[in-house]
Amino acid sequence: MSLLSDHDLYLFNEGSHTRLYERLGAHPTVVNGTEGANFAVWAPDAHKVYVMGAFNGWNKTGHELHPLGQSGIWETFVPNVRRGHAYKYHVVSRYHNYGVDKADPFAFYAENPPRTASII
Repeated sequence: MSLLSDHDLYLFNEGSHTRLYERLGAHPTVVNGTEGANFAVWAPDAHKVYVMGAFNGWNKTGHELHPLGQSGIWETFVPNVRRGHAYKYHVVSRYHNYGVDKADPFAFYAENPPRTASII
């Protein structure tokens, strides 16, 4: 289940979407009766994008996000993830397969420094 409609992608690509915070980032939801969270991030030069957190033992490749067309937005649903869980994205670049862990630019909450994870 995607939080981004075709209209959202059109507005995003046009540069006129004014409520991206409702679509990108981590959003608790229920899919087919299973509680979890929908994750979406813009990573236009990514080859692969994953989400990791305590919910998967910080496994960098545990939950892969999927690209939405040519928008550069990647998205996935992860079951059994709840408010308060810390997470980061692991982004693998198209260039030389360079991988880096990133906080969510659309996160509503974050850990206190020096920790850098986002919080649902």
